[in-house]
Amino acid sequence: MRTSEFRVAVDEEFGAAYGRVVTRDVVLHALRDRTAEQALREGVAPRDVWWALCEAQGVPEARRHGVGLPEPRD
Repeated sequence: MRTSEFRVAVDEEFGAAYGRVVTRDVVLHALRDRTAEQALREGVAPRDVWWALCEAQGVPEARRHGVGLPEPRD
């Protein structure tokens, strides 16, 4: 997962406005008590940040896979 895909996934799951709040304000224990934004700035892989955010926010596993990826081209 690329950072751009992470951003799309956050927007799709939480909405653009709330997604910004979640990534900026929610402290994630799985990321050593950093927010998603802090973890990304410090080089944590976007995929790992996405999984930690989903776990903390109770996103069902069925909605964690494949989000943020561009639609396949015909």
